[in-house]
Amino acid sequence: MSTPPIGDEIAEQWSRANCPEVCNLLAYRVLVDDDYPWRVVVDAMEAVREGPLESEIREAIIVALHQVRGVTGAAEEDREVWIVGGSPTGPDLVRSVGSAVDSFADRLREYE
Repeated sequence: MSTPPIGDEIAEQWSRANCPEVCNLLAYRVLVDDDYPWRVVVDAMEAVREGPLESEIREAIIVALHQVRGVTGAAEEDREVWIVGGSPTGPDLVRSVGSAVDSFADRLREYE
């Protein structure tokens, strides 16, 4: 769902509705002229810090981002933030990454 942008540096932002906190995510587009105008924030990655689960989710997120129409590149920027290049839509980013995160929902519940 579209949510009001925070501050004057964000053009638009999208988040998931009605999901457990561990599966929350947010996609937002910055206003600055940047090769990577989109940021995708996955809350669960703040809690998942080791083991095979961490690497499995990180890989799934990158794959999910590259599957979105309009994405020209994606990379991890920070522990829970990925940068995305190209011209995808916010809803498409949220839907694709959300599906990837959901595939780990049972294993993520222990981090709630």
